[in-house]
Amino acid sequence: VRALVLGRALAQAAAGIALGTAGALALARLLEGQLYGVAATDPPTLGAAAALLAVTALAAGYLPAVKASRVDPSVALREE
Repeated sequence: VRALVLGRALAQAAAGIALGTAGALALARLLEGQLYGVAATDPPTLGAAAALLAVTALAAGYLPAVKASRVDPSVALREE
């Protein structure tokens, strides 16, 4: 159960990372004026942002995964 919940959280994070990276690269010229000392297409910066988002998604999905793994399936089905 934990793997299922964490997998879904990371899948959503991966979709967000892909769309965000594509959007940042597409809008790089507009972003250049907002950034000081860093290029909008700087690979270490984009990688660090992606890694931070992935770690945050993993942390956010861990507590619900632990709670879901402690519930007895027969009790959950009976209450619904």
